[in-house]
Amino acid sequence: MFHAHGLHAKGHAIFRKKLSRQQLLSFFSNLRAVTVVMEACVGSRWLARKLNALGHVTKLISPQYVRPFVKSNKNDYIDTEAICEAASRPTMRFVEPRQKPSNF
Repeated sequence: MFHAHGLHAKGHAIFRKKLSRQQLLSFFSNLRAVTVVMEACVGSRWLARKLNALGHVTKLISPQYVRPFVKSNKNDYIDTEAICEAASRPTMRFVEPRQKPSNF
């Protein structure tokens, strides 16, 4: 399951959704191009490639940079808000999504 939290450019919440992998790709295929920010992990790199193919811009943040923005007890919705807050910082450092690994 994925938790999506959408913000307007001025920082106002637009949506909060809990989506399966299939629902997530369908949801983003119906959106105009947006910037998608995720915590960097193994699965986020695959998802970043899929979202880039749909025309979105993806940015990945290392979990260590998100942790200071978690406001209260940890859960998935609070984590998504923390990712949005961290991404809005002008000095935030992002991780480059890796391209699909080549076969050896």
